[in-house]
Amino acid sequence: MKKILILNGPNLNLLGVREKSIYGDQSFEQYFDELKSKYAVLDLEYFQSNSEGAIIDKLHEVGFDYDGIVLNAGAYTHTSVAIADAIAAIKTPVVEVHISNVHQREEFRHHSYLSKNCKGVIIGFGLNGYRLGLESLLG
Repeated sequence: MKKILILNGPNLNLLGVREKSIYGDQSFEQYFDELKSKYAVLDLEYFQSNSEGAIIDKLHEVGFDYDGIVLNAGAYTHTSVAIADAIAAIKTPVVEVHISNVHQREEFRHHSYLSKNCKGVIIGFGLNGYRLGLESLLG
């Protein structure tokens, strides 16, 4: 059974209540339950933190044993060389996911420090991006 972690960064704990016009009205926990049901053949785990260090620690913890990581680093995508370095240091493939189309938003969101170290990037498909990330890791 493949073991995959979905790792969310800052403010994504507020999905379903924050900026619904951008992020929708479903909580991530509700969506994660749907994913677990749809992908019962996978050992899916979920972790969310608003702390950059906790995200790095989690990447280090699972980055040599898991079969994949689907990562939405939130705003850290555009600021964190440390998370980019953590992704480069591990063996587990990472798929970068963004719920909104970051290229339709503020200019500072157009650059990702993480992308060059990731297997791929999925942008702008809402929560469905996580499913697409999982599918890319199964292929």
